[in-house]
Amino acid sequence: MITVTLRIRRTAGNYTLHTVSVPEGSYVIDAIERVFAQPDSRLVWRHACHHASCGSCGLRINGRECLPCITPLSEYDLSRPITLEPLDHFPQIADLVVDFSPFYERMQAIGMPLIREDETRPEGVPMPLLRFENCIECGLCVSACPAMRNGRFLGPAALAAAERLLEEPRGADRDRVRALVDTQDGVWGCRSSYQCTAVCPMGVDPAGSIIRLRARLLQQA
Repeated sequence: MITVTLRIRRTAGNYTLHTVSVPEGSYVIDAIERVFAQPDSRLVWRHACHHASCGSCGLRINGRECLPCITPLSEYDLSRPITLEPLDHFPQIADLVVDFSPFYERMQAIGMPLIREDETRPEGVPMPLLRFENCIECGLCVSACPAMRNGRFLGPAALAAAERLLEEPRGADRDRVRALVDTQDGVWGCRSSYQCTAVCPMGVDPAGSIIRLRARLLQQA
């Protein structure tokens, strides 16, 4: 067993310390669950799948956006507390839980694609195979994005979704999508920090999508 101390930001803005023991090889989520199991912790947090499929457990660990379900404790100096904070640029509900309503409003404005053609379809298969889009809507990219300080910015997740729709429309109104993203609150509001791509756990590369969107818009101007 190893001993871990978590420093958790609470609803009121204060931090509380919690020391727990977990088996070697554990992930940050395992330590959070031990804290949650303590009756006096009264910790409010959110999780579901435990294997980076749902995106619901996203938070900031020592200042960096992560999914604790796939973040090993071995990445940290366990002689010091590990600081857990809610995602940035989201309204805080309680402790580590934030309100995703603004995120989904932006995704719905774009069209929020969920299903795509599978580019790994074997040769000779006449009908397209379908799969889910890579984005699991965890919000890490939005939290890491410095341009999100502008409350009107569409954000990297929505812009990546727009780029996918312009590439593979699936019935979407391309002109409407172009009009949404070709603004200062769209692709031209991005500061090109690439922080969104750096924290994305699924390799979506939102920054690359934004660059491709800019090129598409300039070519069609």
